[in-house]
Amino acid sequence: MTSGELYCCNVFSENPNVMRPNSSTLYERAQEGARLIRTRTSADLPVAIVLGSGLGAFAEDLTGAIEIPYDEIPGFARATVEGHAGRLVIGKAGEITIAAMQGRFHFYEGYSLEEVTFPVRVLKLLGVRTLVLTNAAGTLNIEYTPGSLMVISDHLNLLGDHPLRGANDERFGPRFPDLTSVYAQRLQDIVIDEANALGLEVRRGIYAALSGPSYETPAEIHMVRTLGADVVGMSTVPEAIVARHMDMQVAGISCITNLAAGVSDQPIDHSQVMAIGERVRGSFTALLKRVIPRIA
Repeated sequence: MTSGELYCCNVFSENPNVMRPNSSTLYERAQEGARLIRTRTSADLPVAIVLGSGLGAFAEDLTGAIEIPYDEIPGFARATVEGHAGRLVIGKAGEITIAAMQGRFHFYEGYSLEEVTFPVRVLKLLGVRTLVLTNAAGTLNIEYTPGSLMVISDHLNLLGDHPLRGANDERFGPRFPDLTSVYAQRLQDIVIDEANALGLEVRRGIYAALSGPSYETPAEIHMVRTLGADVVGMSTVPEAIVARHMDMQVAGISCITNLAAGVSDQPIDHSQVMAIGERVRGSFTALLKRVIPRIA
């Protein structure tokens, strides 16, 4: 659906907040979501972070935190995947107050890309200037070991859809935004510097987003590798595009959780993703605590 359409019914989501009769424009709905959040906090929020599968524990270490379940925020969908708690946590990482999305929404859950990226619109209206996107990803390269990190330098949108499709609202950004530098070079360098300082295994590479929910076939992995990707996943790209549409600075960090199909002959299971997320919890949290003050 486009931003200018009126919703006549709630057929796409179980959450009645997502689509309500007589809803107005996308911008106005984002304002409504931001207003609700502002009833809980007046803090300046220079940075927000989206925590991917198995990586939500970082939000639990924020100090002085308030938690807002997604189903209390107008326009937010419902997170249905294990490892995505479904709440917005606002608290301090060191001296910096940030907003942390403890879980995200996915295209494969049945949500439109407008719904998937709606929280990014709200974060922008809250004053967020820098967005850190994290995810769990499968690697196409045997040199990328499970538990290591990859800083995203660029992406391939292979979802078969685009989050800016439909009517454009100039209050958010231009009709034809430039995506030459989606992931800010300065932010990439900061993440790599701090990872190196902690002795973490980190590389820089290209993330390919496919729709899921099935893991990719060996033939699909061969195709994606031929296109130049280093890792594959089912998120991040729509959020990055929408953030850049609104002139936010974007950093992307992939936690390598498994070898992709065909790279290994072992079956892939979501429990493996969760286990790796738990294994890297300490080092991942330490990295973010060092990165956030520098990017803020």
